[in-house]
Amino acid sequence: MMEGSWGWIEMAGTVLFIIPIISMYNQGFHQLSRRTKYRVVLGLTALLLLIKCCAFIQFVYVAHPDLHAADYYAILAHQLAYFIVMVLALACSEHFIQHQNVNYRLHQISNSFRIEVQKLQQFIDETPLGVIFVDAGGAITHINEMAIHLMKEKVGGKQRNELLGQPFTIMYDHIEKDVIGRLLYQALNGHKITTEYVQEQGKIYVNSGICVRDMQNGEIIGAAIIAHDITELNRLRDEIGRMERLSLVGQMAASITHEIRNPMAVIRGFVQLMRERSPDHQKEYYRIVMEELDRANSIISDFLSLAQNRVIEKDSQSLHEIINEILPLLWADANMRGQTLELKLADELPMLLLNEKEMKQLILNLARNGMEAMNQHGVLTLETSTYEQYVELRVIDTGSGIPKEKLEHLFEPFYTTKSHGTGLGLPLCLSIMERHGGIIQVDSKEGAGTTFVVRFDRNRNAYEAAAALSRG
Repeated sequence: MMEGSWGWIEMAGTVLFIIPIISMYNQGFHQLSRRTKYRVVLGLTALLLLIKCCAFIQFVYVAHPDLHAADYYAILAHQLAYFIVMVLALACSEHFIQHQNVNYRLHQISNSFRIEVQKLQQFIDETPLGVIFVDAGGAITHINEMAIHLMKEKVGGKQRNELLGQPFTIMYDHIEKDVIGRLLYQALNGHKITTEYVQEQGKIYVNSGICVRDMQNGEIIGAAIIAHDITELNRLRDEIGRMERLSLVGQMAASITHEIRNPMAVIRGFVQLMRERSPDHQKEYYRIVMEELDRANSIISDFLSLAQNRVIEKDSQSLHEIINEILPLLWADANMRGQTLELKLADELPMLLLNEKEMKQLILNLARNGMEAMNQHGVLTLETSTYEQYVELRVIDTGSGIPKEKLEHLFEPFYTTKSHGTGLGLPLCLSIMERHGGIIQVDSKEGAGTTFVVRFDRNRNAYEAAAALSRG
């Protein structure tokens, strides 16, 4: 209700001064300090009361001069109560906002803590290490599946939920005899980190006990065990050492055998000359000597091919064309032995990146191995197939087969199942396939023949072809 000019002045002052000032401070009001907030609010209240006081004077002395003194005091008390109300309102709002901020920050911290705990738990559960956490009292607070697997005999087939909350002493009988229990006991008694190597049932483990402390006051709040099966790692380390030694021996042997070929060529030349000048009844001896020299030279050639880790040049080739080029040699060998050669070639084969010379050597070695394993009237089959991921060549013989205990040694250098073999043919085939990014496998049963399977990875072959094209 507007009464007199000061009523309009009060309304205009509120609209023109109070509301603009509130709007100006509204955006950043919550960022102000507590003292500044009180100044702003009480200043606005004082300005508002000043306008209202002027309106009150006009109301009392002009519009209602007949009011009693008690009415004056009541109106003045009502106006002064604005300050108390505004101070209380500001204090309550500050408390409410502070409470909301605390709740918001607490929610953020709780959410971040939950996420970090989940990441830590997933990391511990997925790691290939066995991990056990215990609290200060020795109760198990976390154990992953790998730890349960590594200590399956100690936990007695119990699941994770059955172990959580149990004292770690349930995992061993005597602390002096059990490494895990001893490491946890030492960690709970202040040992920062202790590591022990254990060998059990052909396995090698490295176990580390870690003391877990509160980062603020340094108090011991628990302990952890990290168990790692390093059996395979130790085996690989030994294998690398063995391969390095073999590589060094191979390099030395390759150098020596290369130098041996020159005097052998001279010896063969003189033996041939002596045979031509010797009586007929002695020529057979010279022939045997020359054959053995040729055989030794062949062994040296195979050994050099196996020992040299050279980079080969590969071109886009048709496997069928390579097979057709060496077919006359295979037919001749088969006819000489009274054997049969069969071809089962796929209708179409994709082009492959191959080294023609090495592929011919590979096929000849496998085919002649099969022929030597068969008696007269045996059948040797060359079969090709194409699949989505690879191209396959199969060399199948109808020989007597290879005993199971000898199969795993077939690709070892100088290991042979033949009386006159050198033991280098199959390792050379394996080396050729490794350089071509493929694999070679053998399937054999005694009395049922042997099948050598050669596979070329089409994806890797296509990648190498694309890389060669980009370089070109």
